[in-house]
Amino acid sequence: MHARRRWAAGAASATLTTALLIAVSPAASATPTGCTAQFATETRGAYSLCTSGTGEHRIRVLQRHFLPEVGLIPIEGPWQPVGTVSYTGITPHTTVSMWVETRG
Repeated sequence: MHARRRWAAGAASATLTTALLIAVSPAASATPTGCTAQFATETRGAYSLCTSGTGEHRIRVLQRHFLPEVGLIPIEGPWQPVGTVSYTGITPHTTVSMWVETRG
């Protein structure tokens, strides 16, 4: 009889612990998806927009300065939630690359 009580108490404790862990664990977050990056030529800028998922995104642009000794110019927009535009102004230098950075 004593072993059965121990087993029952252990099983109840394990069940309670599992239930508590499930109750307090944060909801899973999905990184932003459906993201696009585009130039805004009329305002000399670049922007990104993500349309689904959760988390945040921002536009990133890498440009090359016309003076070789200056090198590359990294430009980034502010972190924005999904459904909101991240915009940044850019320089008139040559654009090397542009992409959307995300975080969940």
